[in-house]
Amino acid sequence: MAHRVTLIPGDGIGPELAEATRRVLDASGVGFEWEVVDAGEAVMERYGTPLPDHVLESIRRNKIAIKGPITTPVGEGFRSVNVTLRQTLDLYANLRPARSIKGLESRYEDVDLVIVRENTEDLYAGIEHRVGRDAAESIKIITREASERIARFAFDYAVANGRRKVTAVHKANIMKLSDGLFLESCRTVAAEYEGRVEFEDRIVDNMCMQLVQKPELYDVLVLPNLYGDIVSDLAAGLVGGLGVAPGANIGADEAVFEPVHGSAPKYAGQNKANPTAMILSGALMLRHLGEPVAAQRVEDAVRDVIAEGRTITYDLGGTAGTREFGEAVAERLAVVPAASA
Repeated sequence: MAHRVTLIPGDGIGPELAEATRRVLDASGVGFEWEVVDAGEAVMERYGTPLPDHVLESIRRNKIAIKGPITTPVGEGFRSVNVTLRQTLDLYANLRPARSIKGLESRYEDVDLVIVRENTEDLYAGIEHRVGRDAAESIKIITREASERIARFAFDYAVANGRRKVTAVHKANIMKLSDGLFLESCRTVAAEYEGRVEFEDRIVDNMCMQLVQKPELYDVLVLPNLYGDIVSDLAAGLVGGLGVAPGANIGADEAVFEPVHGSAPKYAGQNKANPTAMILSGALMLRHLGEPVAAQRVEDAVRDVIAEGRTITYDLGGTAGTREFGEAVAERLAVVPAASA
């Protein structure tokens, strides 16, 4: 039975990445019915919003979506399609694995981290206002409910995937009430998993230093929204950058998968962008759909193509285009038929 999935191509390089990813997923041995809907700058003039209602309706109907990057304007206007999706659909857990890839230049080897970021509150709740003419105020919201929910997601993920440790990241030494509540909530949940998953906590600035010095000491990190955004980019930098960083936004009912990087409009239509992050986001989607064998095959195929170094994009040191990289991964999948994987 085919999985019906909402596909949002996105802006800038998004449509090219989406096409390469679609080709790879279609070659994975899993059946898909794609419902393609557009969001972003291209639909603003027609609908007056970058996120029309029919896009949200498609995701609610199919329960699963994969999207290319969408441009977020700087300054006034619509805040962010990504933030709006997460808040409207209550996609409370942002999952961002960071794993070393052979053949990809980096200062580190064998990094294997999973960032679990709370996705709905903190400073990203969007509660901000001017305080007079020359000052502005943003309000940080941390609740016990959201903090315990994201902590439980992190521990459940660790148990389900054989991970050894969860580290809560915070600034409770300074923000004793807000971050203190987050840490307290993580400790409460950790007690339920005692003996199965190790638990520790780190102050966020120290955590950044620790990751740069000795990332091998860490496994699953759980963080409030803002710290999670920053630390997940740091983790991506340990394994080669945002071009290879997949992401998932998961709620109780729906899930949206997307690359971590932006839309890079200056490269749109040039067949130059690296689709690795979106393809690996597709692998995360396969796991979420209950297709772990296909997910592993896609991840292995991407790794094999990068390790060989013959058909890689310019940012990885090669000359292949977006389309050619996607074709190489799809062809690699065909070498090992799904039935024998």
